[in-house]
Amino acid sequence: MTDTPIQKPHHHGDLRAALIQAGIALLTEGGKDSLTLRKCAARAGVSHAAPAHHFDGLAGLRGAIAQEGFRLFRLSMLEARATAGDNDLNRLKGICSGYLNFAIQNPALFDLIFSAAPMSTFEEGLKQGTSFAYEVLREACAPFVPVGQDPIVIETQVWSLIHGYSHLYMAGRFGPIDPSMQARGPIDAVMSLLDGLATPPKA
Repeated sequence: MTDTPIQKPHHHGDLRAALIQAGIALLTEGGKDSLTLRKCAARAGVSHAAPAHHFDGLAGLRGAIAQEGFRLFRLSMLEARATAGDNDLNRLKGICSGYLNFAIQNPALFDLIFSAAPMSTFEEGLKQGTSFAYEVLREACAPFVPVGQDPIVIETQVWSLIHGYSHLYMAGRFGPIDPSMQARGPIDAVMSLLDGLATPPKA
């Protein structure tokens, strides 16, 4: 009787996506230092040479994971915006909550998507108008841009506020990290700074 060979998992032609998901899982469990091509292949159940067919080395894998990370990041902001309320200020506060929540729930992925290499791709997307994660922020800020002012001024103010706060929060500056976001603490003070944007734009 011939033994039946052990079958490796099949990915139905979407091995690239499976490798990206494996990479995200490795990041979640062990941080950026745990992400290697060999570990990613093993996690996806394929040969260690398989990633070479889909990515240009580890940098290529990191970039692909960052793109998926930005997609998930965008969804986090959109979901928070959808439940925030029906006025412009509440929607803006909603995306800021979604921003912070993504960082809390996905610290290693948050760190990766804003690290130097993936950010170069993100910034290029901004120049071309194709960065959908940033577009969520841009749309939320648009109602507060005074007539005649470059929108980037308000966008940068809001982005700097919530991005800086997120990094300080994740560093423990405001006490223990609360994954449930039930103990809002200083985030309420940050949100109150956005109230100043509620002043109608001057013509």
